[in-house]
This record gives sequence, C-alpha cells and structure tokens, in this order.
Amino acid sequence: MALLVVKFDLKKRVKLAQTVWFMYWFAVLAGILVLSLGLFFKIELRKRSELMDNNESHFLPNVLITMGLLACGINAFGGKVCYDSLDPTKFAKWKPVLKTFLVFCMVFNALLILTALLCFIMRIPLQFTLAEGLKNGMKYYKDTDTPGRCYMKRTLDLMQMEFRCCGNDNYRDWFEIQWVSNRYLDFSAKEVKDRIGSNVDGQYLMDGVPFSCCNPSSPRPCIQYQMTNNTAHYSYDHYTEELNVWRRGCRDALLSYYGGIMNTIGALVLLVTMLEVAVTIGLQYVDTSLSTLANPEDIESESEGFLLEKTVKETFTDIMANMKAMGKGAKVEEGGEEGVATVS
Repeated sequence: MALLVVKFDLKKRVKLAQTVWFMYWFAVLAGILVLSLGLFFKIELRKRSELMDNNESHFLPNVLITMGLLACGINAFGGKVCYDSLDPTKFAKWKPVLKTFLVFCMVFNALLILTALLCFIMRIPLQFTLAEGLKNGMKYYKDTDTPGRCYMKRTLDLMQMEFRCCGNDNYRDWFEIQWVSNRYLDFSAKEVKDRIGSNVDGQYLMDGVPFSCCNPSSPRPCIQYQMTNNTAHYSYDHYTEELNVWRRGCRDALLSYYGGIMNTIGALVLLVTMLEVAVTIGLQYVDTSLSTLANPEDIESESEGFLLEKTVKETFTDIMANMKAMGKGAKVEEGGEEGVATVS
C-alpha cells in the first residue's frame, strides 16, 4: 500500500507543478547563499592563514562551495522538469531519468545534513589548529627580516588589536618567548647579558608584551614592560592591580569568532536542507500524479500521487534485499574471475 496518497485532478496537478517550480527556483537562490557563505568563510580564514597550523581548516568552506554549486545545478534541473510537467509531451522525455534524479536528490539532502553537522563539530579541530598556529606565529613575531615571516609581527599586532586579546591562552605566553629581534638588543648592556644568560636557550626573555596587547580604555598609561615588578612602577601591584592589557587569549577570541560563523552557517544549511527535502517530496508527487493517470490519453483525468509506492517497512526491506543481491552478484563475479585465473 502506497504511503501518503493524495488524489489529484488537472487543476491540482497544475497548481502543484507551479508551486514546486517556484520552490525550486527559490532553492537555487538558497544554493547561491550556501556558495556565498562558503566563499565568505574561506576569505575570513585566509585573512589569518599564517596563524593556522595547516590547510585542513579550509576543508569546510570548500565543502560549502561545492554543495552550493551542486544545489544550484540540481535545483535548476528540477525547476525545468516541473515546468515541462505542465506539458505531457515535454515531460515524457524526463521520465526515464526522473527516478534516478530523485535518488540523487535524496543522497544530496543527506550530504547537506552532514555538511551542517560539520559546521558544528569542526570547532574542535579548529581549536587545535589555532593553538598550534598561534604558538608558532608568536615565535616568529621577531623575525621581521626573515623572508616568509616578515609580516607575522603586523598580522599578530592587528589581530590582537582587532579581537582585543593577548597571547595564545593569555598575556603571560609572551613571557616565555623572545619577541624582540636581536637587531634591537644592545648585547653590551648588563641587563641584556643577564636575561640571555638566565635561560638555557639563550633567549632574551622578559615580563613584557607587545604594544598591541594594551587596552586603550584603561585610564592609566599602558604598563607593558616589567609587568611583574611592583617596584618598577609607582603605586602598582601586579597581583591586585587591574592590568591595562587584554586578559583574553587570542585562541579563545578567534575560536569564538569563527565558531559563531560556523554555527550560523550550520543553522542556515539546515534550513536549506529542509527546503531541499520539501522540493524533493514535491517533485515525487508531481512524478507519481502524472504516472497514475486513470486515462493516460486524457490529461484531465484524475490520478493519485504518493510519497512511497509501499510502506516504510516494505521499502526498507526491498532496499536491503537489493543490496544483498548486489553483494552476492559481486561475490559470484569475483569467484568466476578466480576460477578463470586458476584454469589459465
């Protein structure tokens, strides 16, 4: 017994075809939206690609761009089929491929759902990518004369000012690396010699941060050097004083920014998926309502449209049986090839 049967006359079939046709072209716009979101996200990632540990972060925007292009093509084709369904002679040419197209649409809808899920779960690998990328970027902050790294200082400074953050996890991350280039250090000075000799790596470490960590809203002039030395500044105690540098780490700030973008895109992709499912169901009713005409030669005769030719349980059983038959056929072919190889 067919599932969700609906009776149609000519007027209802025409109205159905027109409605689904309109929805398909609206879905084309939705495909353009997904494509645009993928391009926007890719551009946002490329702005700070130096701070990413690998290129895998571009996997999601590439998927969105691909799905957007596929959505535009699939929906344009579906719209054409619905338009031609108003003329039985034109619709006849689409009948041989329509079943295959509907199956392809269901697979595409499943891929859209997976894409939406990716938007929500890709936040986890992005967190590790940002952590490692920022760590390496901070190490190269001082290398303003090194080809390939000369823009890292500018990139980090602009990022810290834009996102109001400092360091990887917090501002103290800058204490653990040398971020001042050797060309600006006076190696004859006692302070420089003492700092370099105080650690096994021979780095010039200090309890200071770059200027881009300073909070311009602070009423006190920025204290970015000797931040842990209470005697170096008047009326200052770094344990209790409200520091005038950004306390938030840049990994958390960037993750929050990109995570917000991905969550928004994921929600929009889910809405697009709902629209795609709706047009796929609509096309199924258009196809079945034209295939079950009481009198195929009389276009005004009544017909029945349905979602599935059988119940869900029977349809699932048929699919499993077909899959098993295909598996047995493949095994028989492999056995035949082995037998031929043995004889030869």
